[in-house]
Amino acid sequence: MLKKSEFDYSLPSELIAQKPIFPRHQARLLLVDKKRKNLKDDNVFNLDKILRKDDLLVLNDTKVFPARLQGKKISGGKIEIFLLKEIKDYVWQALIKGKIDLNQEIVLSDNLYAIVTRKDKDSTCLVKFSLKGDLLNKELKKIGQTPLPPYIKHGKADKNDKTRYQTVFANKKHEQSVAAPTAGLHFSQELIDKIEKQKIEIVKITLHVGLGTFAPIKTDNILNHKMHKERMIIKKDTKDKILQAKKDKRRVVAVGTTVCRALETLGRDLKLAGKQQDFSAETDIFIYPGFKFKISDVLLTNFHLPQSSLLMLVSALAGKDLIMSAYKRAIEKKYRFYSYGDAMLIY
Repeated sequence: MLKKSEFDYSLPSELIAQKPIFPRHQARLLLVDKKRKNLKDDNVFNLDKILRKDDLLVLNDTKVFPARLQGKKISGGKIEIFLLKEIKDYVWQALIKGKIDLNQEIVLSDNLYAIVTRKDKDSTCLVKFSLKGDLLNKELKKIGQTPLPPYIKHGKADKNDKTRYQTVFANKKHEQSVAAPTAGLHFSQELIDKIEKQKIEIVKITLHVGLGTFAPIKTDNILNHKMHKERMIIKKDTKDKILQAKKDKRRVVAVGTTVCRALETLGRDLKLAGKQQDFSAETDIFIYPGFKFKISDVLLTNFHLPQSSLLMLVSALAGKDLIMSAYKRAIEKKYRFYSYGDAMLIY
């Protein structure tokens, strides 16, 4: 039995980053050498020197969409809808903040209203909108807000958040994430150019961040936790490069836990992936200590919430004791935590 409480730590609130650092690539970087059990302070902008020339660097090119909607009931009560995943045209899975009955109208704009058609045991709902297709998409982008995490408390998301809570390599064709793949936020085009000058190969996969990434674990025994499914795709050319890198004993460097989860889904489901041109799946992979990694060798990641599935993932890769030592050091040296915070490289 693995207890959720084993993955806990105390964080001073002033270390929770409220705003992004400028420029992106100047975040601090804690190097975690899992073989030597060694910790060292560095900077993200030095990644071109830290990585090896034969490494394969894997990015997640998903794009965050304005998933937070502010509305009100006919009676005037405020309701917030946090969109998670499109189920079908004009029907979405969502989280609701505020008390609302089934089939009660939520007014979102002069052109749009919604009703909750179903409430599920996992706290999610099904929401049906009054518009469909392109009309709905256009209105959602017009009224939606950047879905900043609740621990960022500087108020309503502004223009700066709209730009900075998005990677520079986000693909507009893949605008389906409700949270940013935050390790990727550290990459400026300048840093990417530096890395490519070192002949380090960069490829992109897509995993749309949903409830699976950020949902809290509610069971004390983490083995009873069920991950929500998230959509992912690895194009054939990228899939082939990843598998060839493994054959050649080159390191595969995952930029973020979303990339790591996508890569390990590929490693787990190789037979299925071999039958497809592009490897497309809905993954609910849950990585915790004892997990045997098949693809990911190195992980660039931010610092994660206590008792979260992401903290368990990094503990699986580096070892729980080393991760807890790394977090202790990061707190002592006043690293910035969470989405807009600093990073660590586990190698």
